[in-house]
Amino acid sequence: MNIRIVNFVVTKKINMRKKWFLASLAIILINTPIQAQQDTIYAWDLESCIEYALRENIQIKRSRIAFEESREDTKTAEAALFPDLSFSTSQSYSNQPWIDGNTGDRNTYSGSYGLNTSWTVYNGGRRLQTIDQQKIQDRIALFNIAQTENTIEEAIAQAYIQILYAYESVMTIENTVEVSLAQVERARQLFEIGILARSDVAQLEAQYSNDKYSLISAQTALRSYKLQLKQLLELQGEEDIEVVIPEIDDSEILIPLPSKTDVYAAALALRPEIQGSLLSVESSHMSIGIARSAYMPTISLSAGLGTGHNTTSDFSFTNQIKNRWNESIGVTLSLPIFNNRQTKSAVNKAKLAYEDSKLSYLNEQKNLYSTVENLWLDATAAQERFVAALEKLNSSKISYELVSEQFDVGLRNTVELLIEMNNVLSAQQEVLQAKYSAVLNIQLLRFYQGENIEL
Repeated sequence: MNIRIVNFVVTKKINMRKKWFLASLAIILINTPIQAQQDTIYAWDLESCIEYALRENIQIKRSRIAFEESREDTKTAEAALFPDLSFSTSQSYSNQPWIDGNTGDRNTYSGSYGLNTSWTVYNGGRRLQTIDQQKIQDRIALFNIAQTENTIEEAIAQAYIQILYAYESVMTIENTVEVSLAQVERARQLFEIGILARSDVAQLEAQYSNDKYSLISAQTALRSYKLQLKQLLELQGEEDIEVVIPEIDDSEILIPLPSKTDVYAAALALRPEIQGSLLSVESSHMSIGIARSAYMPTISLSAGLGTGHNTTSDFSFTNQIKNRWNESIGVTLSLPIFNNRQTKSAVNKAKLAYEDSKLSYLNEQKNLYSTVENLWLDATAAQERFVAALEKLNSSKISYELVSEQFDVGLRNTVELLIEMNNVLSAQQEVLQAKYSAVLNIQLLRFYQGENIEL
């Protein structure tokens, strides 16, 4: 964006008609792109915004925590392949006030100690399938992180470009306000010498007030977009965020667009929501095998070491512990016969979940194609609107110049002049809207092809 600022040097030799014409012509010649203060300490460019958000955004941090939780579940599933080991002890105290019909106190204290282990040798392959399924869940969690990052990156790009549009819109309207003020002052002078009626002056004053109101609305919109960007960046504090205004040539706006088919093919292979949905289909298919494993027998081994002591014994504590030492080992076979249809229902539900996951995958593909198609159509329409808006702006400028000259010699009235001024302002706004709509959609198309969003 090249900034062209028209400075008017008015000397005493310039007559009043020429001064009026030059002041009014400012709104025609000024192209409103603005170059940001590059030496501002707190200025953010788009790349810095994206990098900062990828580190600090709360949604992204939460998705990373979800991935760590999934990894812990995988470690738990892998640990189930190994036997467990536990130590147990029991201590008891008893009192018998009656012994063989006689009163007396006999207190007894006893204890037992055991070391036990168990190991599931076979359970229909459920543990191995669970591990494989959980590893897929880890990969899905990684894709969820990437999907969240993409969502935040797109939101930041949209907010940033909205700021650029609002910034230029503010500057356009500020120039319009200056021209309106110059027109009011000129009209008052013409009224004093009897050339204009008081009603003409009032109309120009009303236009000036309306332009100031439009400026306030544009400034409010700019502050709102900046607030959105701050929230995406998780920035705190009362200070306003400043952004770098990049230079964007018309050639970047009118760049040839890739075909929808090419963008969709690239997005289908790269987008994390597609890859994650495909893995969900695979995970759901594994759930069927896990459910079917309940039909298979379970074989487990167990072993234990134990001892104990009792105060009623005549042997010492050490001798009791030694003499009561025991070892045990066992094999358990569990064969399911009838379990109230629980396994069959679990298998059927797993099959239904598998079919549902395939539909979800197809739906993700459709949503992706719809998104790509809308971006392509919006980019194409924005480019066409941009060309048309430039032509409209050019013709509006020419028309305004002619009406302004005729107004100075009394051939046009104030209403006609205001209409032409508003036409120029409207055309400038249409140029800005088409321009930044094209920029946003072109960048998003590139992003869906796997390229970085850059301005």
